[in-house]
Amino acid sequence: MSTKLRILSLLKQQKGSNISGQALADTLGLSRTSIWKGIKTLQEEGYIIEAVTNKGYRLSEKSDVISIEGIRSFLHTDLKTFPIHTFKTIDSTNNKARSFAMKSSQNQGVVLAEEQTKGRGRLGKSFYSPSQTGIYMSFFLKPNLSMADATLVTTATAVAVCLAIEKLTTKRPSIKWVNDIYLNDTKICGILTEAVSDFESGKIETLIVGVGLNVKEPLTGFPTEISTIAGSLTTDTEKEISDRNLLIAEIMNQFHMIYQTIEERTFLEEYKKRCFVIGRKITFKERKQEFEAIPIDIDPQGGLVVQLADGQQRTLSYGEIIMKKPFD
Repeated sequence: MSTKLRILSLLKQQKGSNISGQALADTLGLSRTSIWKGIKTLQEEGYIIEAVTNKGYRLSEKSDVISIEGIRSFLHTDLKTFPIHTFKTIDSTNNKARSFAMKSSQNQGVVLAEEQTKGRGRLGKSFYSPSQTGIYMSFFLKPNLSMADATLVTTATAVAVCLAIEKLTTKRPSIKWVNDIYLNDTKICGILTEAVSDFESGKIETLIVGVGLNVKEPLTGFPTEISTIAGSLTTDTEKEISDRNLLIAEIMNQFHMIYQTIEERTFLEEYKKRCFVIGRKITFKERKQEFEAIPIDIDPQGGLVVQLADGQQRTLSYGEIIMKKPFD
């Protein structure tokens, strides 16, 4: 472990409390100069480390920087070598993940960014991605899945995000079919899945799964156009998630466990439990015609089974559903 990471580890153990430079040096077996250089490097990387005369150094409770080392420390053993790529600012993690998948020899990996300048959602929508308040991550995978089974990855990812949140906090998020995660009637997370397929074999060559999760509300608030529907996982006064690395790692852990047996579809029961649209009136469009319906089930492919006003049943495999407020 590098000098800066050894210093960071010790500061995290004492997070919010002061520890003198001499105590750091003695504990780590380093010189005071090495400690000073390590602290400066960490500060340059974005960690909020306060230096107080006669008291030493303190890692602020508000310090929360995404790092490869920080994520790895919370991953399950079989994911310790999973390729992770982090960026301070990027146009889109999905774009970068696609680039890695196309140009590198890696068969899988994850791309993360502190900020996206052109974050994307479904149906051409943008995803607001300000710095240091969210988790913007994209898996790239080269699965041995059929086109039909690949559609399950979106629902599997939604379940993984919910399970991670539930494990680390007291929150109980719910899912709006097919890819939005809600908390307290506001959207906190969106999922965008993109695929590159081989039409001759009918197999997926590359799968990109993007997750955009609002962990904290931006200091200036959400833009006006989404202020009534966007929300965040935590508030400024809550301390359940003080390290986004932990939440990122747990999402990866949960996704990996589900993905290993995705074709068995056992995770769909967890999806149904959290899908709040079941039993509620919705509208949807097909060929420019609008229909009213009531969702009654999730099919084995993750499709939404709905019952129309005339009693007919139909399965929606993709598209957008609209509900009455507050879930529109």
